[in-house]
Amino acid sequence: MTDFLKEAQEMQKELVHWRRDFHIHPELGFEEFRTAEIVNTYLQSLGIETRTGVGKTGVIGLVRGLQDGPTVMIRFDMDALPIQEENDTDYCSKTPGKFHGCGHDGHTAMGMGVAQLLAKHRDSFSGTVLLVFQPAEEKGAGAKAMIDDGAIDDPRPDYALGIHLHSQTPAGVFQIGDGPILSAADSFQARITGKGGHGAEPHDTIDATVIAAYIVTQLQTVISRNVDPLDMAVISVGSLKAGNTHNVIAEVADLQGTIRTYRKQTQELVHQRIRSIIEGTAKVMGGKGEVNFNKLLPATVNDPAVSARVRETVAKLVGWENISTNQQSTPSDDVAYFLEKAPGCYFVLGAARCENDYPHHNPKFDWDETVMPLGVAALCMAVADLLPAVQ
Repeated sequence: MTDFLKEAQEMQKELVHWRRDFHIHPELGFEEFRTAEIVNTYLQSLGIETRTGVGKTGVIGLVRGLQDGPTVMIRFDMDALPIQEENDTDYCSKTPGKFHGCGHDGHTAMGMGVAQLLAKHRDSFSGTVLLVFQPAEEKGAGAKAMIDDGAIDDPRPDYALGIHLHSQTPAGVFQIGDGPILSAADSFQARITGKGGHGAEPHDTIDATVIAAYIVTQLQTVISRNVDPLDMAVISVGSLKAGNTHNVIAEVADLQGTIRTYRKQTQELVHQRIRSIIEGTAKVMGGKGEVNFNKLLPATVNDPAVSARVRETVAKLVGWENISTNQQSTPSDDVAYFLEKAPGCYFVLGAARCENDYPHHNPKFDWDETVMPLGVAALCMAVADLLPAVQ
């Protein structure tokens, strides 16, 4: 059996070089032209068949085994965030206001490492590996753009894999869960209409600000009184805007918020209750409430059978003591669209540098680069398990 960990460890300097180069030159979603060119050039140097411009800036690589067989897809996201980095390292972002604050620089570097090892050992497996270097994950738009552009039409994947580094999970610990592991993301926009007037004569008005304040408070009861305590939902009002000055009672108040759920039934329940509260509270208080919902991303759902196989494989790499099935969290990821198309497993690799490392999307976010060979080896071993060996 190929010792993927040993081979991945031997390319540690190369992985760090790639990661730091991407970190120094971050690109936002659908702007990853430099990153995509580097990835494509490297994949072609390995003799890998590629497609570029998929979903605008995405890159596809096809590693074909010696014989026909299933297809395994692996997703690697490439985009950075519109954040000003506040770290003091020799590989800080050189682009003002742009920063790899979520680890995608490491994902892309690991993807190139995976490509190198799978290309080297392509004569040992039957089937195809579809390497998907994806743009615009942070916009929640890149995966769908690539799918709409035919990224997984030929060949169609039988399995889908992905990995995400995590700065607040101990370095070298894998989280590999079953079922919903990341939440669906929805947004809502509401408008409360009352009757404006003089701040000194509130009795002649219908105060949209007061109605909105009651609504914000009541929305919190949806979680505590309508959602099953063994389930999960989040409702957060991120914006409340009403009025322009101190002595005028606002006629209109606008709310915006986010909703996170795992189950479609819970998602529908939360939408229904939000609508009832906004429309009902406004009506009772003499005003009018209107609300619209946008379903942004579905929940990311791991296939239990595939996840079980990945756990067994990774346990050979790091031992069961370094594997957790407790993977559920409330952020969202558009890898969900790929996992809707093929059964798969999207797992976490811990990369904390210390016990209280900075979280993702923080201006001081960073992570332990020494874990990259583990990520490369884990993905290569998972592929080797899912694809039949050459007979």
